[in-house]
Amino acid sequence: MPRSPSLSELTENIYDAGINPELWKDVVVRLNDFIGSRACGLISKDSVSKSGVTHYYCGVDPHYIQLYAETYSRYDPLAVLPRYGEVRSIPDLVDFEAYRRGRFYQEWLQPQGCADVANVLLERSASACPVLMSVIPGKQMLDAEKRARIEAVVPHLSRALVINRTIESRQREAAAFVDVLDGINTGVILLDACCRIVHCNRAAQTMLADDGVLRSVAGRLEVNSPAATAALRTIFCGEQAVAAAAAADRTISLMSHDGQHYVAQILPLTSIRRDGALEQSAGAVGALFVWKAELDSHSCVELIARTFDLTPTEIRVVQSIIDVGGVPETAERLGIAETTVKTHLHRVFAKAGVSRQADLIRRAAGFAARLLS
Repeated sequence: MPRSPSLSELTENIYDAGINPELWKDVVVRLNDFIGSRACGLISKDSVSKSGVTHYYCGVDPHYIQLYAETYSRYDPLAVLPRYGEVRSIPDLVDFEAYRRGRFYQEWLQPQGCADVANVLLERSASACPVLMSVIPGKQMLDAEKRARIEAVVPHLSRALVINRTIESRQREAAAFVDVLDGINTGVILLDACCRIVHCNRAAQTMLADDGVLRSVAGRLEVNSPAATAALRTIFCGEQAVAAAAAADRTISLMSHDGQHYVAQILPLTSIRRDGALEQSAGAVGALFVWKAELDSHSCVELIARTFDLTPTEIRVVQSIIDVGGVPETAERLGIAETTVKTHLHRVFAKAGVSRQADLIRRAAGFAARLLS
């Protein structure tokens, strides 16, 4: 005969099941051994219909569980739920001799070789389906020792079930939140204080796999530009730095290897975490949103012109540089000499604080980010 577990051993097993529900099946077996009963189970019982759903059990033929659910739950003297933590057996509620003549005993309990059943409510909640522990003692009635053993484990079972519900609720919320993130075309990356990737959605995973603008090096996020990578690491050094960058509406212009322009925007993690929904964000200090900058060149140029007080000719030059690229192409498009294009371009460089065409395009991408945000 296997040794009956001690209360301390059983308590440890119960809290393990609170973290990992797959262990409840084994816990029910250990409960049965600890109580010294014929059968044991964790069930949900509807307080109105009196029907029950068995979650975990041992010592009972599944045929009788089905019969109880389909027929005999309505004849069960214990259908009236007890108060939380109160262990009730059949003689506590009805005249035992009258009960022995009823259908519940004659057709369901006696054929199993049993005489008594005990229930205890494991949740204080007034929900429609509280969780019960149901014990069938065997041919003998529930005695004082078995009752005391049941009462000893009730608080631990109750707490473990609360832990189960809390974890499952957070997991459902996190899964729903991740589904939302994965449905966004914008790349979303959660970063910790060392710029390590804590989580990224499907769009960000694609960007990382392409290695065109973003990449993961030993788990840390890097971008093509060393300066931009350094900026990210400065920003994502803590939640306060992230919040400050977000408050300043800071964006980072990025360019892929093939010349495609991207924009990165910083958000504090509190902006996307709702009631602790994203548990897997533990350790993250902020979020980086990355998207391809589809430039509306006319809107960008208008904004640049207003910001840097460009002349009409300078505006046309900038517009052409963005649209067709290159001094020769711009000269041909505008019908002016290349030297004239260069003269206007250098004036624009001076006003915009850049020194190359690539920097001007990057500056335009930054203005596009403002338009898109």
